[in-house]
Amino acid sequence: MTLFETPSGVTVERTVSELDSPDLTSVVAQVETRRGGVLSSGMEYPGRYSRYHLAYVDPSLEVVARGRSVTVRRLNARGYLLVDVLADALAAAGVGEVVREDGEVRVEVPVPTGRVPEELRSKLPTAFSALRVVLDALRCDDPYLGLWGAFGYDLAYQFEPIPYAKDRPADQRDLVLHLADELYVVDRKRETAQVRRYEFTFGDRTTKGLARETESLDYVRAASVPDGPVPGVYADTVRRAKREFKAGNLFEVVPGHEMYAACDSPTAFYERLRTANPAPYEFLFNLGEREYLVGASPEMFVRVTGDRVETCPISGTIARGADPLHDATQIAALIGSAKEESELTMCTDVDRNDKARVCVPGSVKVLGRRQIEMYSRLIHTVDHVEGRLREGMDALDAFLTHMWSVTVTGAPKTWAMRFIEEQETTPRRWYGGAVGFVGFDGTMNTGLTLRTAQIREGVARVRAGATLLYDSDPAAEEAETHLKARALLETAAGGLGAAAPVPEPIEVAGGPMGTGRKVLLVDHEDSFVNTLGDYFRQHGCEVTTLRFGFDVPAVLDELAPDLVVLSPGPGRPEDFGTAALLDEIERRGLPAFGVCLGLQAMIEHAGGRLSLLDEP
Repeated sequence: MTLFETPSGVTVERTVSELDSPDLTSVVAQVETRRGGVLSSGMEYPGRYSRYHLAYVDPSLEVVARGRSVTVRRLNARGYLLVDVLADALAAAGVGEVVREDGEVRVEVPVPTGRVPEELRSKLPTAFSALRVVLDALRCDDPYLGLWGAFGYDLAYQFEPIPYAKDRPADQRDLVLHLADELYVVDRKRETAQVRRYEFTFGDRTTKGLARETESLDYVRAASVPDGPVPGVYADTVRRAKREFKAGNLFEVVPGHEMYAACDSPTAFYERLRTANPAPYEFLFNLGEREYLVGASPEMFVRVTGDRVETCPISGTIARGADPLHDATQIAALIGSAKEESELTMCTDVDRNDKARVCVPGSVKVLGRRQIEMYSRLIHTVDHVEGRLREGMDALDAFLTHMWSVTVTGAPKTWAMRFIEEQETTPRRWYGGAVGFVGFDGTMNTGLTLRTAQIREGVARVRAGATLLYDSDPAAEEAETHLKARALLETAAGGLGAAAPVPEPIEVAGGPMGTGRKVLLVDHEDSFVNTLGDYFRQHGCEVTTLRFGFDVPAVLDELAPDLVVLSPGPGRPEDFGTAALLDEIERRGLPAFGVCLGLQAMIEHAGGRLSLLDEP
């Protein structure tokens, strides 16, 4: 038995017992009818993935977000104690209006007002503000105790405000996380099989002796299955994207569309899927309200251990061969493809930019480049990227700044997400978000929600997309989306279908060359701005990043910068009102430096003229 004390005064008692067998089939079967989750890894990759199997059922409470409304609700008698503790913590934290009801507490997180430097965007009020309070209140050093579940795509709209172009259904949830207080864990690497149980005591109240069982709802099979996408519609979206590429508004974008199949049983589907398509993030979640997620995702989203944050962007895809010799030919074709290399380079470039917002300057690095990963039907190329979180940043900051991976959005990310919002006909819900674990010990391990079926009313909904570039072929890209979805659809229907040291800033005589210099970095909605800021900080500069549209004279008076840097961005300079900024810079005699769109703005301001090339 091990005891932990949390900052909120809760005593956590952990007991660990050995299992007679590593077979978790009986536990997994219960997730068909009761809230719970199953996670596993069918891949072994040194330094990246190891094989494990974990399951839980009957969590004591859930955290659910619908937009900015976050509810912590007990799911059994054991949850009352924790809900009361968390209600006090949320009220004390002041993250929003708190409403208490029997067995639950709801907080309404306000829309932020005013501006903050881009380096602090992850600290703005969002649903994650309430989540951070929950994690801090129950902080302890156990590696498995925490919140397990799913993060929806629309959470990103709280971080990057993007207007909806279509209605959201009333039953859509943006976050569902479970506090699992009984976990079955099989570690294939250590050859251990254990059950870990947790009890909570607060004052004279305790969960000891209270029943764990939660509400049970039978799985209901589909009465009918919706029609699939109309042939040629996705190809038309590719053509519209190509016009955006030509105009310089997008560099790449990943729109998707939905396909459907009846699902006989979520738990049977999960077992078939992990057998037919082993992946590093295999999962089944019963989210309650007769909604399930079943997937085998190949892509790490964000993993945090201590101050180390990792990601593994995937881009570059080709079908498996008929045999190992054919596989080798396919791998050679994939590695030799300039288009596939360009796609992955752009994904990793944006990923690096995301890390630069929250990581120590100079700490972001590529650990592995265009490495091959083999799946049941596909071969991918993968990069492995890491950084070191700055002081004051945590796993949620890392998660927020990466929402969502460029492999399911595009670049520049904000404009790509606007294009997706306008072009896709249905909300993504869970697709393109993440699943996994955020621990009370500060760790996080999440996989990107793709190769995933969202099951509602017995129908498996599978969304798949393709990474579009200027030279994309519309028909070929549409065909790729069907190839990606096929294995899941067939399986749902019942067919088998050690850290390096952080580099020091560059030194010159007398210290870094930028020591004492203040830089104002103007963000034109391109995440490369974070890497630009990182470069200047590596040279000792004090950098403040502000998104365009601020009160120029007031900001220049307040910050008194030695240099103003105009970032890259999509579109044209007039889209960002650069002329007024450059007028004031010129009036004050300040040095200015422009990159891409910033340079274009400076050229126009000096009397030059911009025009479009026939081909980018």
